[in-house]
Amino acid sequence: MSTSPAFSIRPAQPADVAPIYSMILELAVFEKLEHMVVATEAMLHEGLFGAKPACEAIVGVEDGEVVTFALFFHNFSTFLTRKGMYLEDLYVRQAHRGKGYGRQMLVALAQLALERNCGRFEWSVLDWNANAIKLYTGMGAELLPEWRICRVAGDALRQMAAPR
Repeated sequence: MSTSPAFSIRPAQPADVAPIYSMILELAVFEKLEHMVVATEAMLHEGLFGAKPACEAIVGVEDGEVVTFALFFHNFSTFLTRKGMYLEDLYVRQAHRGKGYGRQMLVALAQLALERNCGRFEWSVLDWNANAIKLYTGMGAELLPEWRICRVAGDALRQMAAPR
């Protein structure tokens, strides 16, 4: 996974946890969701590289510095009866935007999805993030306006799980 001498894409390594975590915090601020972050570097390390990793990541490196990351995992489609790839987060540091790195990361992920015989590659986007929506639709992604994300977390999750 490489694109040019100055910028390259590779699978994340344990040494990348600190810069990925830093970018997760930047992403939370960008999305106005910093109040929701409970993650720590140790938790991220466990999720990516622990005994039972829950996710994977790729990073984009410019001149030795990690400047972008994409965190993803596999899901499964009952209709396709094939695994899919779900992109949880893609972030490019502010100073490195406009260089095509986000597009290159999406291409690398799409290639990986095909290599792994995934039936689809999906992600969510905030409805106010016009730049991201323009990039995604320009690359052929279809926005699914009839679908809504359902989420249960924290106390609501505990209440849902409680025996009745």
